Amino acid sequence: MTRQARGPFRSLGNFNYRLWAAGAFVSNVGTWAQRVAQDWLVLTQLSHHSASAVGVVMSLQFGPQLLLLPWTGLAADHLEKRKLLMATQAAMGVLALVLGVLTVERIVRLWHVYVFAFLFGCASAFDAPVRQTFVTELVGDADLSNAVALNSTSFNSARMIGPAVAGFCIAALGTGWAFLANGISFGAVLCSLSLLRVHELQVSGKTVRARGGLMEGFRYVWRRADLRAIVMMLFLIGTFGLNFPIFISTMAVSVFHLGAERYGLLNSSMAVGTVIGALLAAGRERPYFRHLLGSAAVFGGGCLLAASMPNYWLFAGALVIVGISALTFTNGTNSFMQLTTEPAMRGRVMAIRLALALGTTPIGAPMIGRVADSFGPRWALALGGTSGLLAALVAVWHWRGNRVDAEAGNISRDGK
Repeated sequence: MTRQARGPFRSLGNFNYRLWAAGAFVSNVGTWAQRVAQDWLVLTQLSHHSASAVGVVMSLQFGPQLLLLPWTGLAADHLEKRKLLMATQAAMGVLALVLGVLTVERIVRLWHVYVFAFLFGCASAFDAPVRQTFVTELVGDADLSNAVALNSTSFNSARMIGPAVAGFCIAALGTGWAFLANGISFGAVLCSLSLLRVHELQVSGKTVRARGGLMEGFRYVWRRADLRAIVMMLFLIGTFGLNFPIFISTMAVSVFHLGAERYGLLNSSMAVGTVIGALLAAGRERPYFRHLLGSAAVFGGGCLLAASMPNYWLFAGALVIVGISALTFTNGTNSFMQLTTEPAMRGRVMAIRLALALGTTPIGAPMIGRVADSFGPRWALALGGTSGLLAALVAVWHWRGNRVDAEAGNISRDGK
């Protein structure tokens, strides 16, 4: 295919990417519907407004990112990505359907949600790194940054729709129907994967498996000053800042006393910000380290602002700012680390990134939930904001010590 077109939507000129994006969008709508419905189920139906219970669910769902780290990155590097994606997507679809049936039949219990959250997390732990590195097979390195940004645009556009769908399902039909809708939505991405033009995939050579492969990934990251700073920032924000299910649900229920529909709209409000951030990222040719610094600082300030908002509408407006900065930060780390990593190491490096961005939640979510229960949701959100400001200080420290050039990965101590 001749690819001369530039601009924020250039990756959509690729047939395989266009097909993948369409299926992923439908599935993402279902995923966001389930996330919102799951938090609502735990907070309002299976517990007495317990933020700690929501924190436990998050720990179980994201804990496998760390627990399975020795295998997930290796799987992304050594197995055929398309077939592995089909297996993980099918597994998550089945789990959503079973949880939906249990909920619709009114036999679901809190421990059921715990078990399904852990199983879903195990499947997702294998799915996430291969799904992110699969983008390079669809578009190649030249349009990787753009394709990653469009993935984020799709994911967060679905984030505007999914919570609204969940709110409608909960109010009109019941929580379980949101889970069933998610299970069915996985059929879309499975169809797109089966219809790809396999001969057009830009498959790199398989990595030769060696002992200590994961440790080599850690050594590779630690030898790079830029990657070392990014993983520190990811640890801080991933542990204490990316706990939005707790932040938004507890503010909605305990502070503003909202129903399911307006709770879903709060999630959609934040999604407006993430879509804006994704579209801005799609227009950039390459990631810049200074964007990571700025977005971490704005994220911290935005969370502190949201924590101080006196009413529903101002809180929703502050969430737009939080959404823009959170997406800019997470998307920037994704593109930066992929583009500056050797292809043979990409799966392991991305697994490490995801383990820090999502797998640290088991550490932070119970603490955030306890703070929300003991001191109030505003203090929990303020703690998340503090993590963003600390991450920005880490970026400043790295910037001063290494004089990062404008283009990702070009680091020079003399500033040239």
